[in-house]
Amino acid sequence: MHRTIRVWLKRDSGQYWPSIYHTMASPCSAMTYHHDSRRIFVGQDNGAVMEFHVSEDFNKMNFIKTYPAHQNRVSAIIFSLASEWVISTGHDKCISWMCTRSGNMLGRHFFSSWASCLQYDFDTQYAFVGDYSGQITLLKLEQSTCSVITALKGHEGGVACLWWEPVQRLLFSGASDNSIIVWDIGGRKGRTLLLQGHHDRVQSLCYLQLTRQLVSCSSDGGIAVWNMDVSREEAPQWLESDSCQKCEQPFFWNIKQMWDTKTLGLRQHHCRKCGQAVCGKCSSRRSSYPVMGFEFQVRMCDSCYDSIKDEDRTSLATFHEGKHNISHMSMDVARGLMVTCGTDRVVKIWDMTPVVGCSLATGFSPH
Repeated sequence: MHRTIRVWLKRDSGQYWPSIYHTMASPCSAMTYHHDSRRIFVGQDNGAVMEFHVSEDFNKMNFIKTYPAHQNRVSAIIFSLASEWVISTGHDKCISWMCTRSGNMLGRHFFSSWASCLQYDFDTQYAFVGDYSGQITLLKLEQSTCSVITALKGHEGGVACLWWEPVQRLLFSGASDNSIIVWDIGGRKGRTLLLQGHHDRVQSLCYLQLTRQLVSCSSDGGIAVWNMDVSREEAPQWLESDSCQKCEQPFFWNIKQMWDTKTLGLRQHHCRKCGQAVCGKCSSRRSSYPVMGFEFQVRMCDSCYDSIKDEDRTSLATFHEGKHNISHMSMDVARGLMVTCGTDRVVKIWDMTPVVGCSLATGFSPH
């Protein structure tokens, strides 16, 4: 882990050079930069959050104060200028919010698992916290207390990243189960969309509101650009049954029916399109179904497979190879640039305009 924070400047030659740096007492684990106020907040492995102010010419970085936010590694930080709060999550299983004027702790809320990622709605003061159990908790933060609004459960692995889209009021979550879930927070319908196209842990997300595209990166180097400007279907809940809902043959735990029919029990599977519990013989087909988020082939019962047309298999995402183990991604939406860094200690800058568009209509301009 690195113990140095650096500010890089792009010179006239087009090369990036370190302008200023500051050495930390503990390895850095999270960071956020507030452009308007030029304030940097750096989380550390020891649980502290350090604040710095960068000069207007970016040639000086002044230390402001240290916030004793956590007792363990800081996993995410957000700064709210309107309320003068620094909000953070950590591996001590809590979210904390502290006053940047006084440096005092305002409040804490604890979870049952490590808090891994954080998003915040500045207008409503709602915080979204993902944890290693796969749960996302929605909190309403107040000056000295908070209230739990709801818990979102859908991932089968630890939540690794979140992205909040305040215009459409959608929450995107990526997890170690290789999937992305789209939560309809504003509609209050509990509607969720499932996106499956990565083959490893989803590490970073960014939603481009103007083009209605979602960019996601995974730890195996996969980069996906999802078209969200289409009508998608919600994946069904898996149904439970003691026998195949197609041929009515008993599953292996259905002792009574096995005894009555003198047949051997079968293994249970589920059709990804209709959610019915089926045996292997009645679900021998495989197909992609992008409108439901399945970009690669998944199990289908025979009747659902026959109902899918060739045009239904047209992909609604494009996939690209990052060629390094991506651990974090950030987008400069105005210029269509993306920065990725990985566990291979490599930082890459990508021109995403050919993929996400570069016209004034989409909000991008050639750089």
